[in-house]
Amino acid sequence: MVGLPNIVLILADDHGYGDISVHNGPHIQTPHIDRIAENGVRLTQFYANSSVCSPSRASLMTGRYPDRVGVPGVIRTHPENSWGYFSPNAITLPSLLKQNEYKTSLIGKWHLGLETENHPCRRGFDHFHGFLGDMMDDYYTHLRHNQNYMRENLENIDPRGHATDLFSDWAVEFIQSQHHSSQPFFLYLAYNAPHTPIQPPADWIERVRQREPDASEERVRYSALVEHMDSGIGRVLDILEKTDQLSNTLVIYTSDNGGQLNVGATNGLLRGAKGQMYEGGIRVPACAMWPNQIDPGKVTNQAAMLMDLFPTICQVVDVEIGHHIEGKSIWPTLRGERQNLDERNLYWVRKEGGQPFLGLNQHSVRQGNIKLLHNSPFEPLELYDLSTDPQESHNIVQTEPDLCRKMSEILQSETQQSGTTVWQAK
Repeated sequence: MVGLPNIVLILADDHGYGDISVHNGPHIQTPHIDRIAENGVRLTQFYANSSVCSPSRASLMTGRYPDRVGVPGVIRTHPENSWGYFSPNAITLPSLLKQNEYKTSLIGKWHLGLETENHPCRRGFDHFHGFLGDMMDDYYTHLRHNQNYMRENLENIDPRGHATDLFSDWAVEFIQSQHHSSQPFFLYLAYNAPHTPIQPPADWIERVRQREPDASEERVRYSALVEHMDSGIGRVLDILEKTDQLSNTLVIYTSDNGGQLNVGATNGLLRGAKGQMYEGGIRVPACAMWPNQIDPGKVTNQAAMLMDLFPTICQVVDVEIGHHIEGKSIWPTLRGERQNLDERNLYWVRKEGGQPFLGLNQHSVRQGNIKLLHNSPFEPLELYDLSTDPQESHNIVQTEPDLCRKMSEILQSETQQSGTTVWQAK
């Protein structure tokens, strides 16, 4: 290894666990995501920190559970339906990396607040080229509620083209710009795809339709949106290789939550979907590659979360973390070493409005293979042993009262720890 490595962290939006071809997803081909997995390590029990977007992104940026940094739910553009405020006191990954002189760039979707103090350029990024808001109502106009949230650094921009193509283009341009620089870079490439609206380019729809004549039109369109994104990821990998930067770059791919089933996604054999605390809502595809540092073709079932990438990257680039975080470095796991993380508590939260939630929370906790979940604040607790019941089909809450009590105490303790964190902007 020559000098400090570059980091390319790619995050998809609502990409279901079953929707990569290396997971045998139906009607879908993702050769470039597969390329990362095949040339590195694939994590089969990797989790988002929530069943929805903003909390997971807050955890990724801070290494903490999302409610500890003020983001228990989705941050939306309308304050009356917004359930988080990214704490200005939270220390972000890019701000730490700058201690080692990293050039930090966010290309794509932010979704951690519209406030001036929460603009990416105020939270550790030297460079921001992307979408400040929550979701796009159209991949070509890039508007949300008729508002333009596209930015280059602090400036409003109005680019033309499909958002996935724009983000891929900008990522390639950034990597090219760093070609002759002695400064290492951290690129956080956050796609809006395959989040709704399911709006892939017409030629990608036709490509999948011709190849997969037995697929439903809904599945064709969803697969096309994923494959279009995968093609962009391929361009990123290719420019790293072309500019001789791939050998000194750690590339990580994952998603912010599970797939949305009613628009054509699949989460494989897992139960549930985006917005739920079942495995299909929170377990996500994940893989990482780094030539000569991570052995190719490895698969691990070590349970890990988005928040663990914060300390992992800090360990890789030799940055000391001088404050408390809940995330644990999984660098040994990525290197193929055994880590003893089975006894730590994993915790998920989502605060939400509307009739299904009324401002209350859904939760889950996992210790080892035992998982307690509260999928709705108005439904009973459910308890599962994932070692024997990975599809969560046999609720053992009644037959294992002592285990239920133990896990309930863990849930209460984790929930209590978030009580001092403000989650609304003042």
